Amino acid sequence: MSTTSQARQRIDSLLDENSFVEIGAQITARNTDFNMKQSKTPSDGVITGYGVIGGNLVFVYSQDASVMGGSVGEMHAKKVAALYSMAVKMGAPVIGLLDSTGLRLEESTDALNGFGTIFAKMTDASGVVPQITGVFGNCGGALSILTSMSDFTFMEKSSTLFINSPDAISGNSKDKCDTSACGFQSEEAGNVDFCGDEAAVLEEIRALVSLLPGNNEEEAYTECTDDLNRACTDLKECAADASLALSRISDNGVLLETRRDFAKEMVTGFIQLNGATVGAVANRTAVFDENGKEKETFDAALTHAGCEKAARFVRFCDAFSIPVLTLTNVNGFAATKCSEKRMSKAAAGLTAAFAKATVGKVNVITGEAFGSAYIVMNSKATGADITIAWPDAKIGTMDAGMAAKIICDGKSAEEMDECAKQYSDLQNNVQSAAQRGYVDQIVEPADTRKYVIGAFEMLATKCVTGPDKKHGTV
Repeated sequence: MSTTSQARQRIDSLLDENSFVEIGAQITARNTDFNMKQSKTPSDGVITGYGVIGGNLVFVYSQDASVMGGSVGEMHAKKVAALYSMAVKMGAPVIGLLDSTGLRLEESTDALNGFGTIFAKMTDASGVVPQITGVFGNCGGALSILTSMSDFTFMEKSSTLFINSPDAISGNSKDKCDTSACGFQSEEAGNVDFCGDEAAVLEEIRALVSLLPGNNEEEAYTECTDDLNRACTDLKECAADASLALSRISDNGVLLETRRDFAKEMVTGFIQLNGATVGAVANRTAVFDENGKEKETFDAALTHAGCEKAARFVRFCDAFSIPVLTLTNVNGFAATKCSEKRMSKAAAGLTAAFAKATVGKVNVITGEAFGSAYIVMNSKATGADITIAWPDAKIGTMDAGMAAKIICDGKSAEEMDECAKQYSDLQNNVQSAAQRGYVDQIVEPADTRKYVIGAFEMLATKCVTGPDKKHGTV
C-alpha cells in the first residue's frame, strides 16, 4: 500500500511519528467474478497494523476509498477480524478509520459473511478493549452498525453516516432533512461523540486514548501535577453548566465530553482526579458562552435521551473499572408525549446501570434532588458509595410548595405557607437527609474537589461480589 494514500496519511497523523507497523500489506482480493481478476486491489482496500499514541499501544485499520471505494469484501473483512483478534490478545484499543461505500457487491455472500465476522469480533472485544471509530467519508448500511458497536464514534463534518440514505426514507429527501449529516447524527440521533474537521477528529481520538486504559485489567492513570487541595472558588456560580463545573473539579481542567451535542441536559465525559481517569455524569440546566452568559437553558428534569446517553456511558466505565462521579440537580422527569413513550424504560436502564456498576461511585448533590428522578441519579439507595451535598441542596420527595398543596388541601393560604416552611425544614433540608444516613458529608462548593478525591482514594480497593447469574435483563 502506498504511504501517500489518504488512508495511510490518516494513520500517520493519528499515531506517534514513525510508530506505525503495517500488517497484511500483501493481501489482495481473491474473488474473480465480474472481471475482478483484472482489478488491482492493493491491501484489499484497508490498511491494518499497530502503533502507539502517547506511548500507548493501539491497533488501527484505515479504509482506502481509492481501492474499490473502500468496500468490504472477503479479504478486507478477514484483515479487520484478524486485527481484532490480535488486539484482544495484546490488550490494546482498536481504532477504525472508516471511508467506504459499504458491502462489495461483486463478492456478495463472501462480503456478507465478512461483515458478520467483524461484528462477532467486535462483540467479543466489547468490554475487553476500548473500540473507537472515526468516520471520514461514506459510512452507510451495515457499516454504520459497526460505529454503534464501537464505544466511541468521531465524525469528520463533511462525511456521511446512515443505515438508509436520506433519499430512501419515505417522504424525505436530503434537501429536506439530511439524516446522514454529522449534525443530525450527533445532535438528534446521538450516534456521534464529536464532529469536526479531519485534524480535529484525529486529535480528539488521541486525547481520548490518553484517558482510557488499554484494556479491562489496566488502570488509566497519569502523574498528577495539580494541587489535590485546590479550592474551586467559582464552582457554585458555574454549577448550572455541568461541563464547566466538572472542568473546575478535574486536574488541570481536563474534561473530554462524550456525545456532547446530544441530550445536552445530561453531561457525560472523562475527567482526571489525582491523575486517575474518572467517568462523570451530571445534570445540566444551562450552557454558558465564553462571557459567562446563558445561551441555552434546560429544565432540571431527566429525559429519555439523557438517561440512555448516561446509561451507556456508565456501563462502559464499569466494564473498564473507571470510577464514576455524578453531579445531581434534578427535580423530576420530562413531561412530553415523546418522552412518555420511552421515559420509563430509559430511566430503568440508567437505574440498573448505576446499581449494577461495581466501581467506586460518588454522588455530589449540587442543587435539587427530588423524587424518583433523584433515585435514578446514583442515589445512596441504588449504590452510591459516598454521597456529598452542598449546604443549600434540597433532598426529598418533591418541592415543599407542591407538597404543602397536597398535605394542606382546603386550608388557608397562610396555613399552606406555614406547612410549606415546615415541610422544607423537616423533609427537604439536607441536614434532615444527613441525619437519616442518606448524605455522608455536607461540604462547601469550593471544597468539592478535595473531598471527591479523598472519597475515590478510599474506594480504590473496592471489591464487590454479586449473586451468581448469567446476566441481568434490564
